[in-house]
Amino acid sequence: MKLYTINTGYFKLDGGAMFGVVPKTIWNKINPADENNLCSWALRCLLIEDGNRLILVDNGNGDKQDARFFSHYYLHGDDTLDKSLAKYGFHRDDITDVFLTHLHFDHCGGTIKREGDKLAPAFKNAVCWSNKDHWDWAVYPNDREKASFLKENILPIQENGQLQFVDVNDGIDGQLGKTRFTDNIDIRFVSGHTDKMMLPQIRYKDKTIVFMADLLPSAGHMPIPYVMGYDMFPLTTILEKKSFLKEAQEGDYILFFEHDPVNECCTVQQTEKGIRPKDYFKLEDI
Repeated sequence: MKLYTINTGYFKLDGGAMFGVVPKTIWNKINPADENNLCSWALRCLLIEDGNRLILVDNGNGDKQDARFFSHYYLHGDDTLDKSLAKYGFHRDDITDVFLTHLHFDHCGGTIKREGDKLAPAFKNAVCWSNKDHWDWAVYPNDREKASFLKENILPIQENGQLQFVDVNDGIDGQLGKTRFTDNIDIRFVSGHTDKMMLPQIRYKDKTIVFMADLLPSAGHMPIPYVMGYDMFPLTTILEKKSFLKEAQEGDYILFFEHDPVNECCTVQQTEKGIRPKDYFKLEDI
């Protein structure tokens, strides 16, 4: 097995929305805002070469929305998905599996591309993985979350015959749900940010690496009360973070951050203030 970081660029989101009830005087030291109160965030994906499978975990915003849509998010940086794949000798047609942690536009927007007036698969040889609970949640969205679930990102996946569902295991005795995806990858299910978000947990070089998606979008979100305003069920997020971070500290897990603009990976440690980052490093340094 080999793992590769796939950078697809950066975008901006309101700092207050990203840190919820945490005052700006505190969070602005973590990720300083610009004059519009916007902070830069990464769109960092993960490529897993596992036997004869090439699995891409999330794929960023894509580029098929109009200029008005993207004017709200200030995409910037020189990285693209194709450039990042090419760096390691891959092409999007090599992808066998697109694993979608959830269907918010900044995680799945690259799944579908625009060809003239038509919407077409961006990964024509890939199966796209979601789960039925989250799929239904996204296709029939609540009023608060529907701006993040764009039909042009989602419905064509099924119409093209690429969609497959993993089984959902809710877990027992308060433990986070888990199911097996491959011999080396388990899936954790969490529902504070959105219903049945999937976090790949990977066995790699005798270590455990967890792709954090939006349970912990950045290392700066590690304190338990630092919960995004975007989360549908913030108290659930708090419980999920507590449980996961305790397990991560005890198991010496490596956390891979999708949105942290600076830090790619870290381990964690127990401190007087709670569990906090220990060592920062890049995936390629493992």
